[in-house]
Amino acid sequence: MARKKKRKAGSIAVPFLITVFVGLLIIGGIAFGLFKYFGLGRGGELKPPTPRAVGTTTAEDNHTILFVLDEPDKKCSSTFVLMRSRPIDKSILFIGIPTNTVAVVDGQQQNIKSQYERAGAAAAAKFTEALFGVTVDRYMKVSSPALIKICDVLGGVSYPVKADIAGFNGDGSDQYLNSEQIERFVTYSLFPDGEVQRAYVASSLLSDMINQTDGERFASNLDNNFTSIINMTTDSNITSVDYRNRKDAIKNMFTRGSAISSFLIMDGEQSYEDFIPSSLFIENVKKDYFAEAPTEAAN
Repeated sequence: MARKKKRKAGSIAVPFLITVFVGLLIIGGIAFGLFKYFGLGRGGELKPPTPRAVGTTTAEDNHTILFVLDEPDKKCSSTFVLMRSRPIDKSILFIGIPTNTVAVVDGQQQNIKSQYERAGAAAAAKFTEALFGVTVDRYMKVSSPALIKICDVLGGVSYPVKADIAGFNGDGSDQYLNSEQIERFVTYSLFPDGEVQRAYVASSLLSDMINQTDGERFASNLDNNFTSIINMTTDSNITSVDYRNRKDAIKNMFTRGSAISSFLIMDGEQSYEDFIPSSLFIENVKKDYFAEAPTEAAN
């Protein structure tokens, strides 16, 4: 009688394992389909990151401020400087206005000093509007403590002093000026060319201070410094809302700009005690710094 051959264990195990594996694939596929169909487990899915909002600077961030330095104890006329800030172009312009500058305001010839003494910084801003034919958004009257604070925030300046003032080189060479020296310099009343030269000194010195400051440091401390300076101001229509609306544009200008500041010397002629600005100079200022040409938003 012939003997039956024994099957090897491997010949049974292999088909069994294949059957189990195929079964698991089928069951797993069905389970995955149901899982996905009913939306189970979506809470654990990774969502794409939300795009970070990037602030943009537009022409609406441009603004104009008239600064008035009033220090009667210095026995000096008030100092008037117009600032045109254009964050969209990363540029700031300063124009010193001599105190004896004349313009027609409300049908009468006036000078900026008399307007200010009659009705304060708001009247001086109105005079400046009539002079340049532009809108002066805001004004700020600065006293000695506020000026010292502004100079300390910007960090002083290296500036060529050519005037016979005690404590200064006076030979036209660059020297570092701290806040107290800056105050003495801009309130000096004996410049050879009078108020026209003093207006030039005030605007050029401010411009140099801006360009020499550490832009990133200035921007990082802007919130605290704005609060400190505005609290020292006795007459201003600048509000916290104005600051909040433009602070990002201002910070961007200081951190990304380079040599952002410039100044202009008022062109005109002296007529007795009055300074009469050049009409061509006024028109060029309006065209070059106040005309808002269509410009794309800047980062």
